[in-house]
Amino acid sequence: MTTSLFTDGWTFYRGDDATGAELRLPHDAMIGEARSAAAGTGNHGGFFPGGVYRYRKVWPAPDDANEREYSLRFEGVYGVTRVTVDGREVARNDSPYREFTAALASIAPGQSAEIEVHVDNSAAPNSRWYTGSGIYRPVWLVSAGAVAIAPDGVRIVTRTVRTGPTHTDATVQVTIHVDGVVPSGATVIVDFEDDGQAVARSEAEVTDAATTVEVPITSAKLWSAEQPHLYDVRVRLVIDQETADERLIRTGLRTVEVDARHGLRINGERVLLRGTAVHHDNGPLGAATFASAERRRARLLKEAGYNAIRSAHNPLSRAFLDACDELGLYVMDELTDVWFRPKTPHDGAERFRAQWRDDAASMIAKDRNRPSVIIYSIGNEIAESATEDGVELAQQIHSYFADADPTRPTTIAVNPLLAMMAARGKTSAHGGDVPPERRPATSTLANEVTARMGRLMVLASKLPAADKATRDVFAAVDIAGYNYGFASYVGARRRYPNRVIVGTESMPGDLPAIWQRVTSVPGVIGDFGWTGWDYLGEVGLGYWTYGAETGGIAKPYPGILAGCGVFDITGTPGAALLLAQAVWGISQRPGIAVRPLDKTGQRPNRTPWLSSDALPSWSWRGHTGLADVEVYSADHEVELLLNGRSLGRRKSGPRSSYVARFRTQYEPGELTAVAYRDGRETGRSTLRSAGAPRLRLRAETDELSSPDDLAYIWLELADEDGIVDVGSEDRIAVSVAGPGTLTALGSAAPETTGRFVDDETTTHRGRAIAIIRGTAQDGPVTIHAASTRHGEASLTLHVTAAAAVPAISVAAPGMESS
Repeated sequence: MTTSLFTDGWTFYRGDDATGAELRLPHDAMIGEARSAAAGTGNHGGFFPGGVYRYRKVWPAPDDANEREYSLRFEGVYGVTRVTVDGREVARNDSPYREFTAALASIAPGQSAEIEVHVDNSAAPNSRWYTGSGIYRPVWLVSAGAVAIAPDGVRIVTRTVRTGPTHTDATVQVTIHVDGVVPSGATVIVDFEDDGQAVARSEAEVTDAATTVEVPITSAKLWSAEQPHLYDVRVRLVIDQETADERLIRTGLRTVEVDARHGLRINGERVLLRGTAVHHDNGPLGAATFASAERRRARLLKEAGYNAIRSAHNPLSRAFLDACDELGLYVMDELTDVWFRPKTPHDGAERFRAQWRDDAASMIAKDRNRPSVIIYSIGNEIAESATEDGVELAQQIHSYFADADPTRPTTIAVNPLLAMMAARGKTSAHGGDVPPERRPATSTLANEVTARMGRLMVLASKLPAADKATRDVFAAVDIAGYNYGFASYVGARRRYPNRVIVGTESMPGDLPAIWQRVTSVPGVIGDFGWTGWDYLGEVGLGYWTYGAETGGIAKPYPGILAGCGVFDITGTPGAALLLAQAVWGISQRPGIAVRPLDKTGQRPNRTPWLSSDALPSWSWRGHTGLADVEVYSADHEVELLLNGRSLGRRKSGPRSSYVARFRTQYEPGELTAVAYRDGRETGRSTLRSAGAPRLRLRAETDELSSPDDLAYIWLELADEDGIVDVGSEDRIAVSVAGPGTLTALGSAAPETTGRFVDDETTTHRGRAIAIIRGTAQDGPVTIHAASTRHGEASLTLHVTAAAAVPAISVAAPGMESS
C-alpha cells in the first residue's frame, strides 16, 4: 500500500455559485462566511451561517489502475457528505470526525475521472462550539495490491518491560492482518529501527489472516512524556522473496497501568496528569487542520508545563497526535459530546445508536499504535448516563473499546450536577427562553445554572443525589471522570475504595484546591482544566465584560470567542498559566499579571470559566488610575517593587491560593516581583513599560518548508526592545509577495465584525497575527504591513518547498505506509 497527499488541484463551489475557486486542502468553508446575529449556528458556533458546498477535482487514473485498487482516505469532512466519481456515488458519511474511504474503481488507465465531494452543513446549530465546514482535514490517495497488509493492519503492543541495573529490555508483540489470498510460503518481517539503525528483527510465516510476531528489544528506550523516544517499525509482507507490501510506523515503547492503589503508572512509574482540554479549531484558521498549526499548539502547551491533553469533545487529528508522540504529551482521546439525547437541535443524537461503533472503530484505528494515547473517553457530559438506558449503553461502549484495544483504560467525563438533574427527569423538549428548571438536562443548561448560582457544580458533586446518579456509569468504565466535581473526591474514595478518579474538566481558578487533592487522595491521577487553548464559538463562556455590557456565559453578536483559554487563539498566555505553573511548582520565578487599566473603576461581569482577566504587561499607554496587580508564586511571600520602591510584601503559596494581590497607582517604568522562601530570595521577574511603540513584525520561523507549512507572523505595536504596548491599538493591512499566501489574519479580540480571511485587521491588546502558507515554489516571501498610526514594517521568509512536495511513496502523518 502506498499513500500520497491528495490535497491540491481542487475547485471549491459555495451553494449554487457556478464560479469556483481553486484551492489546496485542508479547507474550512465556514471561516470565510459572513457572520450575523441571525446566523444559524448562533452563540454556539460563533454566529456563522453554515451552508452547502461542493469540491471538484479531475484525477487521471495511473497506468496500473487495472492491477491496483485506488481509493481516497478522508481524515474528516464536516457536514453530511457524498462523494461521487463521474456522477456515481461511491461514499457517504455524516459523522464529521470519522475517517472514511471512497473507492476509485472501474476507471481505466489514462482515463480522467471527475471527483466531487458534496457537503451539506446547513442544518445549524449542530454542535455546542464552532465546527467549521467542508474538507477540513487532509485527504490521501491510497493504492493497494491484490494481496496487501490491511488498513489498520499492523498492531503494536509493548507486552513486557524489564528494567535491570544497566539497561532495559522489552518484548513487543506485532500483529499483522493481511487482505487477499496469501500464497503458501509468504512471510512477514518486522524491523525496529532507531535513528536509521536496525536494533531488532523478527519474522514469521503467514498462516492465517492475522500473524503475530514477538520482537525482543535489548537496551530498549522507553517512551514517556519526559523522554518521548520513538522507533521506526518497518513491516514487510514478502511473497516469493519479493516485498509485496510494506508499512512504516513511528511508535514508542511504553506500558500503561492504572489501579486505585498506585494510580496511573507509565512504564511502572507513577504519573500525575497536568492536563488541559483543546477543541479542534485552530483559531484564525478555523477548523482547517494543518500539521504545523497542530504542532504549534502542542509545543506551546508542552513548554508551558502541561503533560497531558484531553480532546474536546471528539477525536484529535492525526497531526495533533503526531505532535503529542514526538513532543511527549499524554492524550485522553474522546469519542463524542453526544449520545442519544440531543444537546443542540441538529446534532448527531439521532444517528448515535446506529453509528457509534463505526465512530469508535475509526478512532481506535487512528490511535492504537500511538504511545501518546493512554486513555479513551467514551463521552462528555452525557446526561443520559444517569439513566438505565444510558448505563447499559456505557457498558456496551466500554466493552467494545476493551475488546478492540485492551491496552488502554476507558473513562467517561461526567458532570455530577448534570447527572443529578437528568436523574430527576428534566427531559422535556428544548425551548428557547423556557425557565432552566423546565428545560432538558444538557451541558449548556448546567453551565448556565452554574454561571447564575456561583459554584453550584462543584458543591453539587458532594450531594448524595449526585453520587446516586453517577455510581452506575462510573462502575461501567475503568476510570471515573469528574467534570467540576473535585469536592467529592475524598468522599467518593471513602465510599468506593477501588475507584480510580481523574478530573476530566475543571475551572482554572480551582486548580489550587484540585491539585491538593490530586497529590493527597489515593487513586486520583490528575486533572484537565477548561481550557488550554481558546476556541471559536460557545461565545462568552469565559471572557469578562464590564459595566452595562452584556454579561453571562452566552454573549451576543459580534462575540466570536469562548474567551476561556490559558492561551488565547493567537497563542498568547494569560494569568491562568501563571497560576498553574505556581501550583505545579514548575516555575522558578514569580509571575506578574495586571488587570486591564482601560477597565479601571468599572464593575466586571465575571464568569466562572476565567479566574482573572489580568495580563502579563505593565505597558498601558494613555491610561492612568489604580492598577490591580496579581503575583503568582509557590513561595512563602512576594514583594512588589515599582520603579525600585517597595509596595510591601504579601503571603503567597498554598496559604493564599498561590496569588498575592497588590493595588497601586499606575506609573510607567518597571514592576518587579521578588519571591521569598523562609525569608530568602528565590527568584524575581520584571515587567517593563514600552517606549514609543511602532508597528513591528516578528516571525516565529524564518522559512517555509512545504506547501502545507505555515509561518506565524506577529504584528505588534512595540518599542525597539520588542515590548508590546497593550494600551495601544491600530488598524493594519497586510500584503504578501512571492511564493506564499496570506491564509489567515486576526487578533484575539473576543468580539469583532471582521473576518479572519480579510487582509486587514485591528489589533487587540497591541497584537495581531498573520499566518502565511507556503506554495510548491521556492523563493523569498515578503510580508508587508501598514498601520494607520504606527507606521509600516516588512520582513522576508524563504520557501524551500519544491523538494518537499510529497511523492506517491510518502506516508500520511501517523498512518501506516510504505
